[in-house]
Amino acid sequence: MTGEYYLRGVMEVASGFKLNADSSFQFFFSYGALDRYGTGQWQVKDGKLIFNSRPQPAKDFALVTSKAVPGNHTTIRIIDSNAFLLSYVHAKFSPGSDQSLMTDKKGMIVLPKLRLDSVSLLFEFCPERYSTFPVADSTHNFFEFRFEPWLMEVFFNNFSLQVDENGLLGRHPLMKGAEFRYNK
Repeated sequence: MTGEYYLRGVMEVASGFKLNADSSFQFFFSYGALDRYGTGQWQVKDGKLIFNSRPQPAKDFALVTSKAVPGNHTTIRIIDSNAFLLSYVHAKFSPGSDQSLMTDKKGMIVLPKLRLDSVSLLFEFCPERYSTFPVADSTHNFFEFRFEPWLMEVFFNNFSLQVDENGLLGRHPLMKGAEFRYNK
């Protein structure tokens, strides 16, 4: 089973698995300028290849600051040394609407002052997971967050692919669809 298996038949996407002899694996996904990765352990069970990685952390962002500041606005601010990433964060607020707002080029969302119970953040290039933060003090109207280092990591929990004579067949961990082919 060891070797490299590459996704086939999907335009403009490069993705695959490298299975190592020590039962570890590496996963990669590239689409345009977006690169995601994952690692973990693999095993064969009942003709299927099963992938597991370390447990997924609860949140992809860290709350740096939460405080009350003068003014009639509520501010969400994302900080990171890579300014390109700052404008790709969506935020939802509770109480509030189900509509999400997107950060500007400086990583900011400024809206009329709200009394919040929680703030939920989603990085646009990792749409499979929200990070929700309860607001401990409802008088706070300034919230600063940073990305966690594992933001682009893909986590596997009993992800399985069928083994056949041509390679691997099954879902993709990030793309919609039931059947993808990975050739060795």
